[in-house]
Amino acid sequence: MILVTTDSVAGRRTVRTIGIVKGSTVRACHVGDDIMAFLKNLVGGELPEYTEVMAKSREQAIDRMAEEARALGANAVAGIRFANSYITQGAAEIIAYGTAMVIEEPPRNS
Repeated sequence: MILVTTDSVAGRRTVRTIGIVKGSTVRACHVGDDIMAFLKNLVGGELPEYTEVMAKSREQAIDRMAEEARALGANAVAGIRFANSYITQGAAEIIAYGTAMVIEEPPRNS
């Protein structure tokens, strides 16, 4: 599965556009992480507990989006974007979405 943020895959012809695919997840930090993040927020700087949760969430959302595309017969997703929304204190939803398509296979060297 080829995943790109561009609207097409460079060097490959689009055979068929399938449509929008998405994947999402809702994650929350452990209450201990929330307390540590709150304390760090008082003095400023990166909140590594949240950075890690968000990184894992993006990966899971991408995996779910790719799986939906694969189930529809796609071999690529173009125009990938991310969105997030606040659900409740310490929890956020991450959504990955893009356009599923079938692209030509690269020529095989004989």
